[in-house]
Amino acid sequence: MKKPNIVYILADDMGYGDVSCLNASSKIQTRHMDRMAAEGMAFTDAHASSAVCTPSRYSILTGRYNWRSRLKASVLSGWSPHLIEPGRMTVASLLKQEGYHTAMIGKWHLGWDWATADGQPAGEDNVDFSKPVSNGPECYGFDYAYGHCGSLDMAPYVYVENGNITAEPDRVTEDTGKFTWWRKGPTGADFQHEDVLPNFTRRSVSYIEERAATGEPFFLYFPLPAPHTPILPTEEFRGKSGTNLYGDFCLMVDDVVGQVMEALERSGVADNTILVFTSDNGCSPEADFEQLGERGHNPSYVFRGHKADIYEGGHRIPLLVRWPDGIKGGAICEETTCLVDLMATCADIVGTKLPDSAGEDSVSNLPVWQGEAMDRSLREATIHHSVNGSFSIRRGKWKLEMCAGSGGWSYPKPGEACEGLPPIQLYDLEADIGEKQNVYDKHPDVVAELKALLTKVVTDGRSTPGEKQGNAGGIEWPQLWWMLSQTH
Repeated sequence: MKKPNIVYILADDMGYGDVSCLNASSKIQTRHMDRMAAEGMAFTDAHASSAVCTPSRYSILTGRYNWRSRLKASVLSGWSPHLIEPGRMTVASLLKQEGYHTAMIGKWHLGWDWATADGQPAGEDNVDFSKPVSNGPECYGFDYAYGHCGSLDMAPYVYVENGNITAEPDRVTEDTGKFTWWRKGPTGADFQHEDVLPNFTRRSVSYIEERAATGEPFFLYFPLPAPHTPILPTEEFRGKSGTNLYGDFCLMVDDVVGQVMEALERSGVADNTILVFTSDNGCSPEADFEQLGERGHNPSYVFRGHKADIYEGGHRIPLLVRWPDGIKGGAICEETTCLVDLMATCADIVGTKLPDSAGEDSVSNLPVWQGEAMDRSLREATIHHSVNGSFSIRRGKWKLEMCAGSGGWSYPKPGEACEGLPPIQLYDLEADIGEKQNVYDKHPDVVAELKALLTKVVTDGRSTPGEKQGNAGGIEWPQLWWMLSQTH
């Protein structure tokens, strides 16, 4: 069988409840995503490894939990140096070895190394935009790379193509609108915030058409800058969702999915192309949950919390996969899956084995894609991470959270709001999907088992079979110290 093409569309801050095929009460009607589900598989228990974007993206591309990298909390800025370790296998480098042409078009947000005039760490005043950047996507297996470094609200605002800045900054821009804001910073002569998503979409469609014409397999990683701030739907979508500007931007994201599907069909490669749509984490409060709620819409669906949180709303995300040659249409997967699984799934698809030093936390999802009967869960357990570096571990119906509150931006936030609360939380997600009843004191055996498993996964440097591996910075970071001391 000919190797399938793979197109991976990653939305930025789009909630599970924003996709109408996953949320029957959604006020945002995502007809193209709904079509994807009807012709493929929808996942009801899919998760990002982190509740924020940089670490989530690290896991997607490396098959490794994000907290094993040097980044133990928060996200990178637009000026940050590269995060992925040099020489580490990525999904792109794996597929490139197997004869795929590989491309990244969109928001990178995994750092690269800007050239500086003084040899010091990059910042607004010392970057030499006339020189190439180093350690960007092309160093991690991508034959072609075009995008910007951070989120669309993070300076600098320049496009970089295969390591070269396409146009040096000729002005400084800023927006302070409620939904449309971005931080003040240097802006490239060819960079217009309102046109970034359309630009990436045009280029992705062209890439699909060009590569399809060669008859050789391709992998397109297409990380969108939307519906993250600045929330900038074009005129065609303004007012169309019946919610607010965020809902309109979600409709525009849905249209991007439609354009990609049309390009695959027009090029005659749709049947043997794996098309994935997902999000890097839950919806951000920048969407204005109160306003959306007044209009009958909840981006987090029935889940507690939102982006940044250890609660389900922080990391349970939409995941749709369409592959007409390999997945039966209209399928529903209730297995717990994680975006870290892309690496092992791709290895399984092309029939290769990962070395012990790659994809340490990745589990192939191919068996459930193909409808195989499973006598056990795909994943023994799944570990999640919040913006402040708090951990949780999920096994079956049980979810243990190693913090007193959200670990993120919703109440109770880390600090004073958590005073007097139990130091850990245990939830039975079968009985309490909204994570309202902390039952840690009623199930000490479950708490002990999950703590021990979490500790093992951390100290082994992997959660899959294979030789033990290391973690950047060891295991002595603050968020784990309490856990380890309580376990032993």
